[in-house]
Amino acid sequence: MTAGLKPLNASRDTLLDRIGRRFADKLQSQTSGYEPYTPSDPETLARTLRPGDVLLVEGNQKVSAAIKYLTQSTWSHAAFFVGDEVPLTLDQAALPATQRPQLIEVNLGEGCVAVPLTKYRTYNTRICRPVGLTPEDRDALIAFMVSRLGLKYDLKNITDMLRYFLPTPPVPVRWRRRLIAFGSGDPTRAICSTLIAEAFEMIRYPILPDVTRAPGHAAATSTYSREEILHIRHHSLYTPRDFDLSPYFEIVKPTLKYGFDYKRLEWGPGREGP
Repeated sequence: MTAGLKPLNASRDTLLDRIGRRFADKLQSQTSGYEPYTPSDPETLARTLRPGDVLLVEGNQKVSAAIKYLTQSTWSHAAFFVGDEVPLTLDQAALPATQRPQLIEVNLGEGCVAVPLTKYRTYNTRICRPVGLTPEDRDALIAFMVSRLGLKYDLKNITDMLRYFLPTPPVPVRWRRRLIAFGSGDPTRAICSTLIAEAFEMIRYPILPDVTRAPGHAAATSTYSREEILHIRHHSLYTPRDFDLSPYFEIVKPTLKYGFDYKRLEWGPGREGP
């Protein structure tokens, strides 16, 4: 490459970065009309979440609609709870627990960041808890995620993001998840749950069931399911839905965790029944 071409390439990279950033900003913008059925209470989440839990979120961004459609799921985002393991500034350390950054997530345009529980106070969420983690493996998971803070993703591959501007592409169900695999991969990793899945793979904790049946293990039964699982594992394209459907993660509901007694509910007028 000649010296005369270097400034041209540098300017082209800068232009692609700018275009990619603009596309990412548009995809991260919120859509109107989102109304959560049971919005999360940060204080209750703080009491319920344990380090190592995965928090699924029903997002309302433009990219969320595409992810929910392509994965046939209500969950479009996943974050990893590390508790007080995020390095804090003095100002952050003085904040209440719900306002301190305790979740680690990957966002398009931002990369890997730490955010507080209050970020999702107006969203439907679900807690997915890995069962039977040893203290050593939990520490390894947390250390892996904390070490990735500040990680950035390449946004110059514009075609990787274009698919998300068409929230409901007219393709058969079996091809929809494969649209996530289209392109070079970096913007895909910035949207999907690859980083969290990578952390669990590091400690050899399963997310999806076995492809072949073995005694005492969950297994995929249909040919389509086996092909999907193999495809996901081959391309490391785990999505939030996979943690929800995993036979190895417990679904934890805060309203039930601390003792729910339907007899103590107070119904409004006209709701007492006969």
